[in-house]
Amino acid sequence: MTGATPAGSAATAPGDDIIVQAQQLWQRVSIHGGTLDILKGIDLEIKRGESVAIVGASGSGKTTLLGMLAGLDTPSSGRVFMAGHDLTAMNEEERARLRGQYVGFIFQNFQLLPALTALENVMLPLELRRDKSDRETAMALLEQVGLGDRAVHYPRQLSGGEQQRVAIARAFASQPPVLFADEPTGNLDTQTGRTIEDLLFRLNREYQTTLVLVTHDPQLASHCGRTCVMDAGALTSEPQPA
Repeated sequence: MTGATPAGSAATAPGDDIIVQAQQLWQRVSIHGGTLDILKGIDLEIKRGESVAIVGASGSGKTTLLGMLAGLDTPSSGRVFMAGHDLTAMNEEERARLRGQYVGFIFQNFQLLPALTALENVMLPLELRRDKSDRETAMALLEQVGLGDRAVHYPRQLSGGEQQRVAIARAFASQPPVLFADEPTGNLDTQTGRTIEDLLFRLNREYQTTLVLVTHDPQLASHCGRTCVMDAGALTSEPQPA
């Protein structure tokens, strides 16, 4: 992982068992007449059904890497594949379409739409996919996360833990093959965070989703099958499960 992919070099598509792959991923930004490398030649393969934690100090590049893997941002050089599709060869509209098909998100600050009820927030990805059973599916998920009696409440009427449970229900609503979570317990107290942690991994097992999460929490990371450590933009270690 010492050099960037040369311009115009061919990328090798991953095998069928690999759902997310980064090949020589670099991200450079200009600062004060120079450049700063945020990601430094990252190579990473994530198999279908895996759970992977990306850990590291603040500023190590882990959230930037998550955004690249999810197709939210594009790298300075290198390739990212999602289910065999080259995200880095797509325009934003094409990437958005692919995300709608393959990806779910859970964010630290919940990202619920304030003008929609809990039920309507969970229904949103299903409506975008024109799912005719959107209301029934969304209600069933709210029941699964213990919020069936809060379906008509708006985000401002819910606690932080309840909002994150709604966000988790929304993320699983369309049964995405890949779920990306960015500090999913970061804005919660310890007890509430553990409740959210248990819920996230229970649903992940039930739906057999590939899970990729960024966290500062070693206990949260320990629930994943694999941990990747970021340090100053480089993937420094990738211990395998015992």
